[in-house]
Amino acid sequence: MFLISDYQFEITSTLIIMFIIIMYTSSHAFRYYTKYAIFTVLSYISATVFIPLMLWRPKDYRNGLLPAWGGRQISKILGLTWEFRGKENIVNDSGCVVLINHQSCLDLLVLSEIWPVMDRCTVISKKEIFYFWPFGLASWLWGTIFIDRLNVESAQNTINKTGETIRQRKAKLCMFPEGTRHGGDELLPFKKGAFHVAISCQCPIQPMVVSQYTFLDHKNRTFDSGHNIITILPPISTEGMTKENLTELIEKARSAMTDVYKKTSEELKTKYYNVS
Repeated sequence: MFLISDYQFEITSTLIIMFIIIMYTSSHAFRYYTKYAIFTVLSYISATVFIPLMLWRPKDYRNGLLPAWGGRQISKILGLTWEFRGKENIVNDSGCVVLINHQSCLDLLVLSEIWPVMDRCTVISKKEIFYFWPFGLASWLWGTIFIDRLNVESAQNTINKTGETIRQRKAKLCMFPEGTRHGGDELLPFKKGAFHVAISCQCPIQPMVVSQYTFLDHKNRTFDSGHNIITILPPISTEGMTKENLTELIEKARSAMTDVYKKTSEELKTKYYNVS
């Protein structure tokens, strides 16, 4: 049987480590895939490692503070920093629907920043995520609301109950109104779901804008370090509104968010990335 000596093992390990370092620093594609691998593995660990502690208070939003702490450590490892603006605009005297632009799966790190800043946050997710254990169990334990997108009646009933949760518990329901990931220069048209919820429970909308991920370029396989701005806009009241006001409300929220998205993204490009 061929045995590798300690010396050979050390030499091999050293060469492998040197190869990884050289590739990481010289190849943006290698760095892109490596960082995504790190993000995926560490996110899964930080979401599930705290399950034993979360079992003591199931479906409590405070459970989310534990994986959120882990998410903030992941940001540090990936070289990402987040700057909060507009904390004075946070709705504190009632529940609300929080609108966030959706750019990437890295938005999970944005939620990690939001959770300790805005009390009683929760999110909606498709029910299939629940069966992806142990991550699904962890999601349920920190209060994720699961809906069946294929069953319209069931999904609507769940959303109606969510409205009750917002009113009674003063919860903050975080939703991505674009409905899909998009990191372009413009926000996509908004879906109606979040606005239906806000109008049905007569709670304010809290727009929140995350600057464009200039550090990330999927087309060119680039994933660098980066600074980002999270801006909390003044709430938009839905008091007295009905379904007839839906289009008006959507346009008002999207217009406000688009304006801030463009301004903060342009600020970062010129101040931090030297992009003209």
